[in-house]
Amino acid sequence: MLTTPMLDSIKKVEATRPQRVGFEPARMTAEEKDELLKEFHPDYKEAGFAVIGVGPNKGNKAPQELQELLHSNSIIHGADLDLNKVTYDVDVLIIGGGGAGMSAAIEAHMAGADAMIVTKLRIGDANSMMAEGGIQAADKDNDSPMQHYLDAFGGGHYAAKPELLRRLVMDGPGAIEWLNSLGVMFDKKPDGTMVTTHGGGTSRKRMHACADYTGAEITRVLRDEVQNLEIPVVEFTAVVELILDENGNAAGAVLMNMETGEYMIARAKTVIIATGGAGRLHYQGFPTSNHYGATADGLILAYRAGANLLYQDTIQYHPTGVAYPAQLFGALVTEKVRSIGAMLLNADGEPFIHPLETRDVACAAVIRECLARSKGVPTPTGQGVWLDTPLIEILHGKGHIEKSIPGMFRMYMNYDIDMREVPILIYPTFHYQNGGIEIEADGATGKIRNLYVAGEAVGGIHGRNRLMGNSMLDIIVFGRLCGQAAAKNPVSIGKLSLDHVDAYAQELKSAGIETGTRSPLLLPKYTRDVCRS
Repeated sequence: MLTTPMLDSIKKVEATRPQRVGFEPARMTAEEKDELLKEFHPDYKEAGFAVIGVGPNKGNKAPQELQELLHSNSIIHGADLDLNKVTYDVDVLIIGGGGAGMSAAIEAHMAGADAMIVTKLRIGDANSMMAEGGIQAADKDNDSPMQHYLDAFGGGHYAAKPELLRRLVMDGPGAIEWLNSLGVMFDKKPDGTMVTTHGGGTSRKRMHACADYTGAEITRVLRDEVQNLEIPVVEFTAVVELILDENGNAAGAVLMNMETGEYMIARAKTVIIATGGAGRLHYQGFPTSNHYGATADGLILAYRAGANLLYQDTIQYHPTGVAYPAQLFGALVTEKVRSIGAMLLNADGEPFIHPLETRDVACAAVIRECLARSKGVPTPTGQGVWLDTPLIEILHGKGHIEKSIPGMFRMYMNYDIDMREVPILIYPTFHYQNGGIEIEADGATGKIRNLYVAGEAVGGIHGRNRLMGNSMLDIIVFGRLCGQAAAKNPVSIGKLSLDHVDAYAQELKSAGIETGTRSPLLLPKYTRDVCRS
């Protein structure tokens, strides 16, 4: 049920709609963007960050919630574990059952390695499954990996590691071809040509999609392939600590059965971290679009073992999270809604930002309208701005919403909101972990031999902001890359050791840090209200 203030504001939206048909708000200059970000983007809010006191990134800042976990002892610190009692012994241990982990497992298996996936939830329970809008790749005649690189490099504030971004865009067309060959049902024209659209910050139409179920469709196909290849998957089992050997190389992990609490030892020649993001830490109290297990586990495990973090202070808040109804608070409204014509409007029905500005800029603009200009629309849980979805059908004809974004349409209709007839209310939501574990061009951490990282747990691929569709691409490109590299890495494992856990505990003690917490967190805690707008 829309409230009276919402209905009054909708009348203003409807009154301005005729003059907005065919109208495109001006793009912001680089200087205007920088000023807007510094004043309103959460990454610039100093109160949300704290200094890391130990480890490779000592002296750097991180979100307070992440810093607390980095300042914690291991879950197994002080536990009496027999490392000689090995439950699993494999060539390649993949931690995480999302798109990156499954891609890595498939490639490692195809290269002849004995690969195994371990995941604390079910295989496929990951942010990969929830991605909606699409996957980028420059595979059309009017496009090129170079153009893709320039878009992504600029969109990431020129901070991406060049070798990683180059790998992403160069391998992009091949990733689409691989997924298509596996059976992903991309949107296609009658002649078989893939349909591509724009995303925020793109200069070419290179977004490949499966309606607005892209992540679910890709995950479905990858999961089927893992099962068809009979790759072992250990579900409802968390990795609570990495195991190194006597030479400091990755050599396995300590696993914990999520139901019984039982510890198990997995020995491996190579380890791939594909644990995803940190959305369920709810930085600065933001709601999140992330799945339940996104608690930064990989960052904690790798950091305690000695790996560097990169851009750990940089988060992507998606500009269009659901602000109403409350039952959907924080759920994602895919960027595809804007790419096909919906316009961002304030309470007075005024457009205030180009709908396809980069995500960080659009996020800051929404926050500005609500907090500084007092032009947000009040909701029972906070406030938001409008996404004028009826404009889509005016531009493209009736039925276009149900055809192109059926998931969004059904989600809102479940609450009697017909986005064909009325606009929808949005507010930024914690969406993506831009920063993470630093890797080299082959996916290896560098500092810890035999340890690879793929997917959202990586820092540096996208710089300090990510363009839509590049995350789905990076899980495929770097997942495959890590699987191939790990399988081809002939190593001998030395004596298994957890000495780094004790060394980290001593470093915390020497620094006078005692939080009383243990990490990784594994699952979020909702004993208080952590989500607000």
